[in-house]
Amino acid sequence: MQMNFIAELKRRNVIRMAGLYLVGAWLITQVSSTVLPMFDAPAWLPRSIVIVLAIGFVPALIFAWVFELTPEGLKRDAEVKPEESIAPQTARRMDRLIIATLILALVYFAFDKFALAPRREATMIADAQQPASSQTRAKSIAVLPFTDLSPGHDQEYFSDGMAEEILNALAQIKDLKVAGRTSSFYYKGKNEDLRAIGKALGVANILEGSVRKQGEKVRITAQLIQASDDSHLWSQAFDGDLSDVFELQERIARAITDQLKVVLQGDQATRLVPVATANADAYALFVEAQTLVNRRVGDSLPQAIALLQKATALDPKFARAWSKQAIAYAVLAQYVGGDWQVNWKLSDQAARNALAIDPNDAEAYAALSYNQFSQRHYVAMVEPMQRAREFGPDNLAVNYWDANELAATGRSREAEARIDAALINDPANTLLLFYKGSLRWRAGDAAASMAMARRIEDRGAAFAGLLDAWHDATIGAFDAGAKHFVSMGSRLGSKVSAADLEAIYRGSYQGEALRQTALTIMDAHAEDDWAPTFLLQLGEPERSFDLYEHGRSGLSDGYLNWLWQPEAWSRKARQSPAFQGFAKRIGLLDYWKQNRWPDLCSPTPKNGPDGFTCK
Repeated sequence: MQMNFIAELKRRNVIRMAGLYLVGAWLITQVSSTVLPMFDAPAWLPRSIVIVLAIGFVPALIFAWVFELTPEGLKRDAEVKPEESIAPQTARRMDRLIIATLILALVYFAFDKFALAPRREATMIADAQQPASSQTRAKSIAVLPFTDLSPGHDQEYFSDGMAEEILNALAQIKDLKVAGRTSSFYYKGKNEDLRAIGKALGVANILEGSVRKQGEKVRITAQLIQASDDSHLWSQAFDGDLSDVFELQERIARAITDQLKVVLQGDQATRLVPVATANADAYALFVEAQTLVNRRVGDSLPQAIALLQKATALDPKFARAWSKQAIAYAVLAQYVGGDWQVNWKLSDQAARNALAIDPNDAEAYAALSYNQFSQRHYVAMVEPMQRAREFGPDNLAVNYWDANELAATGRSREAEARIDAALINDPANTLLLFYKGSLRWRAGDAAASMAMARRIEDRGAAFAGLLDAWHDATIGAFDAGAKHFVSMGSRLGSKVSAADLEAIYRGSYQGEALRQTALTIMDAHAEDDWAPTFLLQLGEPERSFDLYEHGRSGLSDGYLNWLWQPEAWSRKARQSPAFQGFAKRIGLLDYWKQNRWPDLCSPTPKNGPDGFTCK
């Protein structure tokens, strides 16, 4: 009977109809998803097309079973005599139509991959870098790192810090767009054409300069250049002592605003550069330390902390030195190692010292929030981050950590909005680009995610490997994915060996046998900060939840972000019954109730006051 049924399906061309329908539906879906956005079609239209095509599949098969095409038109199959049937001729026509549709699909696939996709990526990158209006373009500037011209050429960090201080002063001016530090400093030592830099950063003007420091004497030479034609608009040398370095910075900043015809408002009309400390030596130490904190490679963080401790010993009322120390301690264990608990206490104390001196210090509030986040006090992290955003809406540490907290707790759309706003002024920041790429990956936009990965890769950052590893798994490129995953793991602080990292990656995606091998390996690495995350990937949510809950790792972002991925192992974790109790015990549930639910979860009161469901 089974053989007769299959033969009947073939005779009535039902199987051919299924093949033709599926190939045609795929082609329609792909073309519509590409073409409709060009005409600003609403987002629901492509989804509606997919839904209609999916609903129509079964009726199409039923239609093929019930009716037959004859020379007289459509007739019910039961009414057509076998000798009058032209089903074999119809079958041949359908075969040719299937082949033609497959050829069209292959042609479109090649055209999309090699012609349309690169254009989409280029457009997306250009859009991220374009300023918002012609007025913004006219009043915009990038401050490049200053060259160290000191006799011993040993003041590089100080020179970079002076450039950053001037950048920070200009960034406070409402009528002036200033490219972020990370984007501007990316071009240090690259001898890039200034017109290309201006285009890449979306600015009309570029400030270059040099610093000559000898003893207490400082000379800063600054020159303002119009990026469009590389023409010099203004240059001047400023001489002074370390004791009046703030006056030097003030004179430079005001000279720039005069040249760009920027109207200063409020307190900025009288002062652009606040006097952070009366101790010149403390300030010199802070300027060097600030550059080291931003680097976060090698031993730069311990060096920075040592300099900042000296600065605050020289001037205990130096608020910025305390808040920068809080930032450094907050991330020290992640980048260098050490006791998380000790570093959290030191960071919190430094932040409180800063706020006792300056209650409006945005970075101090951001550090307090991030420490609460790292300690899994998710409700407690909200208030200090709100204060940080109030006092530092354009501060990189504030925006990055705010987006980090939102993304980790599942509020992906809000996190991406924060990242997009920060990228306007800092389009080359690898941390922002990574989060943009990972949030695009969550949204199912692989092309945009890979565009971000290429931009990160061009800047030599480790995060690109993580995006590539996810993408490689979806296309079956496991060898390449394993290499990317190994590179990512070792550079982000995991102590697991390269061979074991590769086994964990393959176990996550390449079948049960390799998964069991990886799980055996994990038995020896339960103390690694990334062990709970690796167990999520290996499809062991209950074991992962238990290890994270009772572990001492401060990697809240390095764990919780993995709960909102599109992969099957992530969906398994958030839909696991154990996730309900886990989210409640670690404080996520209270955070969601008091703030906003994750994009992928919603409360289910029928299951009790703590019930929720995740997609």
